[in-house]
Amino acid sequence: MEGGVTEEQERRPETPAEANGATAVFVVLGKQLKLLRERAGLSQKEFGRLVGYGPDQISAMERGVRTPRPEFLDRADELLKADGLFREVIPQVEEAMTKARTRHPEWYRSYAGMEAEAVELHVYANQAIPGLLQTEDYARSVFGQRRPFLSEETIEKRVVDRLSRQQVFDRWPPPVVSYVLEEVLLDRPIGGPAVFRDQLRNLLRVGGLRNVEIQVMPIRCTEHPNLDSAFNLLVPKGYAQVAYLEAQGFPQLIHDGEEVRKIADRYGIMRAMALSPLESRSLIAQKLEEL
Repeated sequence: MEGGVTEEQERRPETPAEANGATAVFVVLGKQLKLLRERAGLSQKEFGRLVGYGPDQISAMERGVRTPRPEFLDRADELLKADGLFREVIPQVEEAMTKARTRHPEWYRSYAGMEAEAVELHVYANQAIPGLLQTEDYARSVFGQRRPFLSEETIEKRVVDRLSRQQVFDRWPPPVVSYVLEEVLLDRPIGGPAVFRDQLRNLLRVGGLRNVEIQVMPIRCTEHPNLDSAFNLLVPKGYAQVAYLEAQGFPQLIHDGEEVRKIADRYGIMRAMALSPLESRSLIAQKLEEL
């Protein structure tokens, strides 16, 4: 649901990390991780399986575009026989994470900050797979198709931003997350068949997490309480539920309790009308097989 950017937004630093150079910590750490993984004779997929991450996530960490969490560094140090190399830098990484915060344009940072610490997150999507569920290649395809065109540098920054948000799934305790996806999203192969196959596999992977429920709103459904735009509902830590909407690049963060209640009411009705998480998983697997 992230919109376009102005020329001014393209020029300025995307994040506090970029402004103060903290990003370099992640880049150097990523190079060391890749070197030791390859010395151990492990592919990204094999190593990811050992530490509980997907190959896309390992790739992002090795390129310095995803922040490795302390527990990951501790496990990587043990598996790759790094002799304390990764454990020793945990304090520096935590400090860099504090400085970097979220990698988003200024207009989006208020929402992104709440999302990163939310205790609940609920999403309705009707145009594209939501950002937190996107693979790297799918995200790059989405940004590459924007009009007016984004520069290659801006596209890569937007992909990094999107991947960095997905660390919300790595938190403990994890947030309660749910999605209602229109079935048409499973039939629109953005990026082409190969990219979309990986995207469907990622839906199955994330949907398999204990704290995540993905439900599909079937096309055959003859009634619908929200024939309007997509939206996000979240409960920030220590605060009341808020809603986030975006139309044609114009974001709106809604705090008014009555307005949020109306959106939450529609979402509840949609969850009741959609396929169950188990039925939705079967449908996604079927779409993957047919692609």
